Amino acid sequence: MEITLDNISHAYGDTTVLQDVSHTINAQQIVCIVGPSGCGKSTLLRFLGGLEQPDAGRVLQYGDPPEGCLNPLTFVFQDFALLPWRSVSGNISLVLEDHGIRGARAKAIIEDVLLRTKLGDFARALPRQLSGGMKQRVAIARALAVNPAVMLLDEPLSALDSQTRELLMDDLVDLWTRQPFTAVYVTHNLAEAVRLGHQVVVLSRRPGRIREVVTIDKPLAEREFGDRDLEAHQKHLWQLLRDEARAADAELIHD
Repeated sequence: MEITLDNISHAYGDTTVLQDVSHTINAQQIVCIVGPSGCGKSTLLRFLGGLEQPDAGRVLQYGDPPEGCLNPLTFVFQDFALLPWRSVSGNISLVLEDHGIRGARAKAIIEDVLLRTKLGDFARALPRQLSGGMKQRVAIARALAVNPAVMLLDEPLSALDSQTRELLMDDLVDLWTRQPFTAVYVTHNLAEAVRLGHQVVVLSRRPGRIREVVTIDKPLAEREFGDRDLEAHQKHLWQLLRDEARAADAELIHD
């Protein structure tokens, strides 16, 4: 499924957060959104997911969701949002229960996503027994369980240490390589953006407008830590953002 942002503008009171944002998220690509604090990255993601409606403009969807899709648009958040009294399997089964899926069918889906996210040995563990990285794997597995058309990831790795972030980026690349999916990934981390993004959309400081769309042609599976091509892209992104990031530090945040 393909999604198009068509001239999106939005304000909170007297503060314009986004202005005339237009872009198409192509099927089976990961599009990363970066920009200074307060430029409306997370707000844009909420519009994509239908959690809020923009003051002006439209979010358009084209094409059919994949076969067996339960939720066309599914979020993965920074804070994991796991129920502490439910096991790993129980947290994943929750989204299936919402669709009346139980028993053998639910078990097959849960086993599949546990295997894909390297959680097969942790099905009965409770969230308090897991590291931050493992908790985020559970959140990703839960999103995959509904076979979404588009995954919407809002700073999913920002609460993790650098080593865990690297491991989870590898996991996301492996997941996409084995079964390509469409995703919009909001991040402040430029290294994440160039590691994971087929495209990187760079927003200006508030009001957020698209300054540039950077296309990274190198296959995800061939991108590695310390890659010179990725470092060059990251440097270019920082040159675009540096002055605006300084100015944005002094502004109120609606992000």
